[in-house]
Amino acid sequence: MLSSSTSTLRLHQPSRPHRRHPPPPSAGAATHLAPSSRRWRQGHLPAAQPLRSRPQRIRAVDAAQPFDYESRAAGLLEERQRLKIAIVGFGNFGQFLARTFARQGHTLLAHSRTDHSALAATLGASFFTDPHDLCECHPDVVLLATSILSAEAVLRSLPVHRLRRNTLFVDVLSVKEFPKNLLLSSLPPDFDVICTHPMFGPESARDGWDGLPFVFDKVRVGDCPARRARAEAFLNIFEREGCRMVEMSCAEHDAHAAETQFLTHSVGRMLAMLELKSTPINTKGYETLLRLVDNTCSDSFDLYNGLFMYNKNSTELLNRLEWAMDSVKKKLFDGLHDVLRKQLFEGSAQVPNTSNARK
Repeated sequence: MLSSSTSTLRLHQPSRPHRRHPPPPSAGAATHLAPSSRRWRQGHLPAAQPLRSRPQRIRAVDAAQPFDYESRAAGLLEERQRLKIAIVGFGNFGQFLARTFARQGHTLLAHSRTDHSALAATLGASFFTDPHDLCECHPDVVLLATSILSAEAVLRSLPVHRLRRNTLFVDVLSVKEFPKNLLLSSLPPDFDVICTHPMFGPESARDGWDGLPFVFDKVRVGDCPARRARAEAFLNIFEREGCRMVEMSCAEHDAHAAETQFLTHSVGRMLAMLELKSTPINTKGYETLLRLVDNTCSDSFDLYNGLFMYNKNSTELLNRLEWAMDSVKKKLFDGLHDVLRKQLFEGSAQVPNTSNARK
């Protein structure tokens, strides 16, 4: 039961703003009032319109502003996938990769023994002659793009203690077991390692990377969402360009590469020793050989030497190539000997013509 004090409780409705009435017209203008105005003067207010029939106005500014959530989300995802990449070994192949990296919007740092600062500037990359300055920029990825022969010396010259303790190292050398063992033995255990091999170069990929094989092995990637995302962002660079992504172990790569790469370079080098020239009657096959010479000999001999020195499968393949050449030669000369024997021995069984001898 409510007390007497609560019985006098009154509910207060929100006060409405006071309606300001228009000033009454002057006496001279009274005869010109509209009928509605005369009714107002006489105390008759116009009937209130129903609430639903009154025009509704949207006062919120945000309601009229369109917002594209999908494009915004795509932009944020693309921004997260942009990396700061330090290219160590800014030679021909490093510059070749840098052009695509820059076009995709990644931040580029470069370091090399040769001063390529002018060329780096054209790509929007920062060039560092001192590796200490490079490492102090804390790149997300350090890309080792040196020659195979100089990879160990260059890696040991880097002050890796100045890098972040979980930096991702990637190599693009043409052999894989050697850099894998080198990176695992030289880098701190918290560093991530991915061994890769783009199976193309400036000559073979002059028309783009679409459909060209890209081999990779995630040798060591930390079990952390950020580190896994960083590794995928780097691999996505090549996937976006249309590369055929091939994941395989470093040992399996070297076994295949001895045939697909070292053999190709060996044949191209041998043909180059013949100094082959284009002729007026070139066949399609001969033109293929000329292109093979151009593609293989455009690379330095250090690359070819590295394919032999640092792939244990190369020696066996070179022996097989020599055996194959000897087998072809033997087959040719055996056939020649058979022809000569037939001419000598079958011809001796015939009766000699002595008619001229009697004259």
